[in-house]
Amino acid sequence: MRVLVADPIAEEGISHLRQCASVDVKTKLSPEELCHEIPDYDALVVRSQTRVTADIIERGANLKVIGRAGVGVDNIDVDAATRCGIVVVNAPSGNTVSAAEHTMALMLALARNIPVADADMRKGSWSRNKLMGSELRGKTLGIVGLGNIGSQVALRAQSFEMRTIAYDPFIP
Repeated sequence: MRVLVADPIAEEGISHLRQCASVDVKTKLSPEELCHEIPDYDALVVRSQTRVTADIIERGANLKVIGRAGVGVDNIDVDAATRCGIVVVNAPSGNTVSAAEHTMALMLALARNIPVADADMRKGSWSRNKLMGSELRGKTLGIVGLGNIGSQVALRAQSFEMRTIAYDPFIP
């Protein structure tokens, strides 16, 4: 099996692929270059930089699978792939930890008035009374959606000793 990796991915991921396939890494290909390259490959791996259009898919005579190293597949023409019998897969939990950590970082920034402190410092002032902020400990966090990301946010919030409540229509 020949695999074309068209966007930068972690070397660890490429190493895993190389255990069972011949892998070429060719990033920053123009749509025309990708159209020229794709007939030689059985699989295509992209992130979000590469748009996999119907034209590219239809030229993939040997293409069996398109893998999205990430969550969304909005840069892949899934309908065209389906018409051509090509499976499209993604990594639905690939950004879970990053998104949960980013959520906590933003909560801390707001609770501690970091944006205001940054703006004050850039103006050369320091309004200590405006910047006291508050602790997350003991606060209640409401989470809407307790899927992969929401449950990881809840876990992290509990380490801050926050009370967590959640709503998810898919969890009884």
